[in-house]
Amino acid sequence: MLEEVERWLGARSWSVTDRPLQQLLTAKHATGQTVSVVLPALDEEATVGDIVTVIRRELMGRDPLVDEVVVVDSGSSDRTSAVAAAAGARVVHRDAILPRIPAVPGKGEVLWRSLLVTGGDIVCFVDADLREFSADFVSGIVGPLLTDPDVHLVKAMYDRPLGAAPGQGGRVTELMARPLLNLHWPRLAGFVQPLGGEYAARRSLLERLPFPVGYGVELGMLVDALHLVGLDGLAQVDVGVRRHRHQDGQALGRMSAAIYRTAQLRLARGHLVRPAITQFERGAAGFEPRTYAVDTEERPPMTEIAEYAARRVA
Repeated sequence: MLEEVERWLGARSWSVTDRPLQQLLTAKHATGQTVSVVLPALDEEATVGDIVTVIRRELMGRDPLVDEVVVVDSGSSDRTSAVAAAAGARVVHRDAILPRIPAVPGKGEVLWRSLLVTGGDIVCFVDADLREFSADFVSGIVGPLLTDPDVHLVKAMYDRPLGAAPGQGGRVTELMARPLLNLHWPRLAGFVQPLGGEYAARRSLLERLPFPVGYGVELGMLVDALHLVGLDGLAQVDVGVRRHRHQDGQALGRMSAAIYRTAQLRLARGHLVRPAITQFERGAAGFEPRTYAVDTEERPPMTEIAEYAARRVA
């Protein structure tokens, strides 16, 4: 590990207990910063309501740390929107945001569009499939942004159990993202959960970043933020244990392909490898190939979108 990364681990890695809630509220009052929480959601009716309820109960009371919680529904076929709204979230459908640009499927697409329907100086992203959700996931990663003006993006770090096996979650992280970062961006090798979906950042940074439309968004954001604000502008906070719905092996393969493509584009900014992945499933006649497109689109920095500029002027 680079000496710079060892130093960064000591200076920019914290625990949620390092900043009690009252300290964060004091800092929020002193700086006047506002906080938005965004939950990108697709068919998450089983969990999204509980997450919204916890945030509203523990962080949006008489003296709120969080100013708004917004669920962006990316086309759910279940009751995700109704459950989220009943719990007190503002629900916006992905396709209703910036209709001039037709939406494409993908998590990064939803996160990018969320900048147009939120107002916080700090934007906190939380995946909507978390179980046994704790408000620490929000307060932990928002804390450094409220208390340290030199920090611009904060990732949550946590244990990720896979069933009964502790620490075995995060398979794409260990098999794809971590090797890529260590080999090509070793200054980012200190991040425990580089692909984690819980992170917070200053709007002033997010609006300058391109957003890969799919699963490459987290890796792309880390790499691009490193170039914009430097390693000391990034941080991570230990928030405990993350429990969520796990994907099957083939879905993880498609995620890995999207992440590799995101890395390859940032390395070369030129010719792309074949933007597809073929996987195999056993059928009646034996193994049958299934080919899936790999996301090859990225949304530009939000500062280049006329509607965003007009909203800020207004």
